[in-house]
Amino acid sequence: MELSLTQDVSMMQLVMQASWVVKLVMLLLLTASVASWWIVFSKFQMLRREGRLAREFERNFWEGKRDDLVKRMREGVEGGSMEAVFRAGFKEWTRLQRQAGLPAASAIESVRRAMRAAYQREMDALEGSLPFLATVGSVSPYVGLFGTVWGIMNSFRGLANVAQTTLAHVAPGIAEALIATAIGLFAAIPAVIAYNRFTYDLDRLANRFDVFMEEFSNLLQREMHRP
Repeated sequence: MELSLTQDVSMMQLVMQASWVVKLVMLLLLTASVASWWIVFSKFQMLRREGRLAREFERNFWEGKRDDLVKRMREGVEGGSMEAVFRAGFKEWTRLQRQAGLPAASAIESVRRAMRAAYQREMDALEGSLPFLATVGSVSPYVGLFGTVWGIMNSFRGLANVAQTTLAHVAPGIAEALIATAIGLFAAIPAVIAYNRFTYDLDRLANRFDVFMEEFSNLLQREMHRP
């Protein structure tokens, strides 16, 4: 016998006919997806800007334009995260210069602590919202699966009151349930990809900060031992 499907199985119709639990799951996943994409675009712009500012700062610093950097600092001109680390170290160095008889090792260690504290503050700001992406990437498939299981369960429960079961009775319920899984994957996959990419970029940026702090500390040490 040829099966005849008389129900409209368009995507919008399936969503509208879903149970309130499945609709709630879909709404939650769509909200998480929109928030994730907003974080992805804003974080991408932020990290690209930080990378550009870090390159400009390193070029100006090692090309001997340190007086310009100090002038920018005194004028309160905003810079990138690496410049903020430099400012913290330079301010501490300036303060220690006023203390006579301070051992060189103590002065360098104090400058390093000041730069390390600024480094931690900047990295905390740059890493903001990444835990949300990680949560969306790991949890969304399971939330979608919950909606799918709930929808299929309701679909089969509805068959108890049907005398003759056909594909037309089962297909819409299963289809609307599977939409929840699809939305869960739609929310999770971009979040995971973005999280991994941003983590990689932040690790590279953190390594550049570490290298600069060591080089700046060595530069100050040579200055203190210069006759």
